[in-house]
Amino acid sequence: MVFLPPRTFSVQLRLAETNEIFSLPQCQNDLTLKKLKPHLELLTGVPLNFQWLQYLDEVDLPDDSTFKDNEIVPGGMITMRIWRQDGRGRLVAAAAKGETVKLAHLGVMEDFAGTTPYAEFLGPERRKEWVAHRASVALFVASHRGCVRTAEFLLRNGADLHSKTLLGRTALHVAAVAGQRACIELLLSYGAQAFDPDHEGQTAVSLARLSGQKQSEHTMFRFEWKKKAADAVPSTIFESSLAADI
Repeated sequence: MVFLPPRTFSVQLRLAETNEIFSLPQCQNDLTLKKLKPHLELLTGVPLNFQWLQYLDEVDLPDDSTFKDNEIVPGGMITMRIWRQDGRGRLVAAAAKGETVKLAHLGVMEDFAGTTPYAEFLGPERRKEWVAHRASVALFVASHRGCVRTAEFLLRNGADLHSKTLLGRTALHVAAVAGQRACIELLLSYGAQAFDPDHEGQTAVSLARLSGQKQSEHTMFRFEWKKKAADAVPSTIFESSLAADI
């Protein structure tokens, strides 16, 4: 008996809040939505817990269901929406489009936190956490899209570039996958870690390599090499001075 490999095919994914279209190759009938979503985080720059998937007549796709269960066919269109609570959709859309002024009114700054019905009931400490989370999500999305000015605005106003998604990914991870070299350089200059692994053991460097983003990979390697070289200079000078004294 000859065992044939599972048939693969491509589908499209539309992010409703921005109307962006992404291509999903190498899909299979037995692929579950639960296994797909971590990949979508890298493909779309939308954190896992923000993703809400639908198909055809906008029927929700359960995480444990497969493409076959949902009758998703080659060339079909899956819709991703952002969970609607707390203005998340507007936050993601503004970050994806680099709309810095809008972001400033959507709760990404402590000095001007904006407001949503949810935020109005938060105490000072919880509100601070709420702002920090929204700023990190906006940085994640903006870095994936290459919105350098928006990313820099967020970083200058306190966004934590070390903040991670549920899958352990930072803004640098998605910038590397998307080949956004200007954002990569910006994040590295603020202290992002190119070799910090996510929960699957993948670093920004390894993800760039797997995604075929050689320039992104080289950018991170060059930065790390220069950093190590700069750190080594003081000790070299000290050793030379010490040798001269002896």
